[in-house]
Amino acid sequence: MRVLAIESSCDESAVAILDEARGLIAHEIYSQVELHRAYGGVVPELASRDHVRKLLPLVRRVLEQAGQAPQSLSGVAYTAGPGLIGALLTGAALGRSLAYAWNIPAVAVHHLEGHLLAPLLEVPAPPFPHVALLVSGGHTQLIAVEGVGRYRILGDTRDDAAGEAFDKTAKLLDLPYPGGPELARLAAAGTAGAFHFPRPMLDRPGLEFSFSGLKTAVQHAVRGRALDDRLRADVARAVQEAIVQTLAVKAGRALEQTGMDTLVVSGGVSANLSLRAALAVAAARRGARVYYPRIEFCTDNAAMIAVAGLLRLRAGISAGLAITARAQWPIESLAPVPMQAAHDTTEGFSN
Repeated sequence: MRVLAIESSCDESAVAILDEARGLIAHEIYSQVELHRAYGGVVPELASRDHVRKLLPLVRRVLEQAGQAPQSLSGVAYTAGPGLIGALLTGAALGRSLAYAWNIPAVAVHHLEGHLLAPLLEVPAPPFPHVALLVSGGHTQLIAVEGVGRYRILGDTRDDAAGEAFDKTAKLLDLPYPGGPELARLAAAGTAGAFHFPRPMLDRPGLEFSFSGLKTAVQHAVRGRALDDRLRADVARAVQEAIVQTLAVKAGRALEQTGMDTLVVSGGVSANLSLRAALAVAAARRGARVYYPRIEFCTDNAAMIAVAGLLRLRAGISAGLAITARAQWPIESLAPVPMQAAHDTTEGFSN
């Protein structure tokens, strides 16, 4: 089975082709960072228009790179939500239309399921069941993953996601967009102990998160002070330490509470090297192993959508002729994929 996948949930236009035997045979990502930089954040209307311009050329380029004709494809997968509704509709309309023109099935993929399954692109791939820490600009969740489509939320954020806390702090420090990666870079030059920010909700049991107070704490810390490079680096380090420690402690609690010995970490913030180091320590204390997608597949991409789409198409799950897109879509509402239709997770889809 060979699937072409389209991702357009926010500000990346991406297309990939995944073959169940050969692995990922082509993928392309076009980032809209430069388009949105002048506005300090994603402008939904501009994002949608840019997807319209970029997606079809990306499809042509990926088919050419893979040396494939549309007739060789078994299906089309497209991100149907959650995300910016206009951006989602551009990819969904293209994906459903291509599938109709090529007379192959289409499948509407949940964006977060794509992130959860992205580590299946690696060897070895994580076994089921496992605990997943999904941490990005819009989501911070701990999820018990029993199998493909079998998800149970263990803990969620009550307000800002971890990635959002990074971005909002970066804005307070007048760092260029996108602020999260820039703040992480600055943190390496910060002085340990120069600032100490709260570790939200670590003083109580449970697996919930809350990061909105970090922005307020930073506001108080920098009020009336000149934002020079030293201050920015010290604040960046302290903010990163607070977020990383909170995520590591909660992930450790989730492993302990579920009795599982595998932790999967995905989403854009999973590329943060300090977070990876802290999670490795937290997992080792409990005799657990940690799995990640490679750095390029932590942020939004079509390869992860291809994994989720291929697994669902192989199980006979597909969309009708309607173009499906949802700004909000609870991941626990997904239909489970029968285990016999899932891939041998000890091999993954790596090429």
